[in-house]
Order: sequence, then structure tokens, then C-alpha cells
Amino acid sequence: MVNRRRGEVPLILGSERYTLCLTLGALAELEDALGAGDLAGLAERFARGRLAARDLIALLGACLRGGGHALDAADVAALPLAGDLETITQALGAVLAAAFGEVAADP
Repeated sequence: MVNRRRGEVPLILGSERYTLCLTLGALAELEDALGAGDLAGLAERFARGRLAARDLIALLGACLRGGGHALDAADVAALPLAGDLETITQALGAVLAAAFGEVAADP
């Protein structure tokens, strides 16, 4: 069961239930993986709303690991989408909103 007060967000892919969460460790991992110099740079990058597939893998992986799932980048890249890309992006958006607050995307 997810704890929304901790910023946890549920995600179901296929028959598996996952918990997504951005911890400080996950944020540090993302800063490194995405080349963002700091948290402000990370927030700006996500606020633009334009992410590559590799960005989604890095973000989803960090959030899954923050939620307690021991998956490496290859495991995350191999997760079945089965038409769930919108579900994934909505869940990631909820995790980002929990961590950074509601950030409006640039027009």
C-alpha cells in the first residue's frame, strides 16, 4: 500500500504493482544520469515537458528504486508498456508534483 504523504504513487504495469517515490538518493541519481547540475536544473528539465525515452527510463528507474524495487536500468527498459505509456507518464507526473510541487510547463 502506498503512502501518499511520503510522495509515493502506485503504478500497475501488466500484472505487477509498483510503488514510485522520489527520495533524495533518487534525485541525486537523476541529477547525475540526466546531467542536471542541481535540483533547480532537474526541475527545469522536467517542467519543459519534453522527455526522451532514455529520460523516462532514468526517471522511472529512480522512482522505482526510491519506492523499494531493486531494478537496474536494463530491467526498467524491459518493462512491458502494453499501451500503458500514458499511465506511466501520469504516475511520473504525480511523483514529480509530490517532490517539486505543481510546476506549470512552458507553453
